[in-house]
Amino acid sequence: MKIAVIGAGYTGTPVLNEALSRGHQVTAILRNPTKVTVQNANLTVKSADVNNVDELAELLKGQDAVISTFNAGWGNPNLYADFIKGSESIQQATKQAGVKRLLVIGGAGSLEIAPGVPLVDTPEFPAQWKEGATAARDYLNTLRKETGLDWTFLSPAINLHPGTRTGNYRIGTENPVFNDKKESEISVEDLAVALIDETEKGQFVKKRFTVAY
Repeated sequence: MKIAVIGAGYTGTPVLNEALSRGHQVTAILRNPTKVTVQNANLTVKSADVNNVDELAELLKGQDAVISTFNAGWGNPNLYADFIKGSESIQQATKQAGVKRLLVIGGAGSLEIAPGVPLVDTPEFPAQWKEGATAARDYLNTLRKETGLDWTFLSPAINLHPGTRTGNYRIGTENPVFNDKKESEISVEDLAVALIDETEKGQFVKKRFTVAY
């Protein structure tokens, strides 16, 4: 497949590596292309501003799928507004490019611990992550109204951390996936496995899903 990966940070780099390891033709798109250090015959690196819809759409033309790992920056004082703007720009550019498939890595904050009660709205939710998690939750609600794209939104486990690639994970939809110790966790490497599996198989088109061990 021809896959465009937007962003090459905490989640984007493992996604990039996973796609390349399976022999896909990958175009990495990010503001600063020097962040991509991997070299591979199937990799093309392009620089773009996600808020420039026309520029981004040109780079996305001819792709089979677009994967957004976009993050507006946890230290960004305008995190909420910038995340919404950037995410909607990527969505618009994907449509403008004529690509049907859009996959988005969101956050765990929109997962529900009770009917109608997302994690981000609970008193226990960490304050330092609340603005970004709220933005991802609100963007998911926007994406759910999208009818012109075959979109998928992937929420990671509550505890997303660097680790190793096992290739194993369990799947949920609207609620966090817990193990027998009441823990919800996954490595960024296995999150990437799940996302590329979904890119290849399309089991959650126009849906959100989540993964954890």
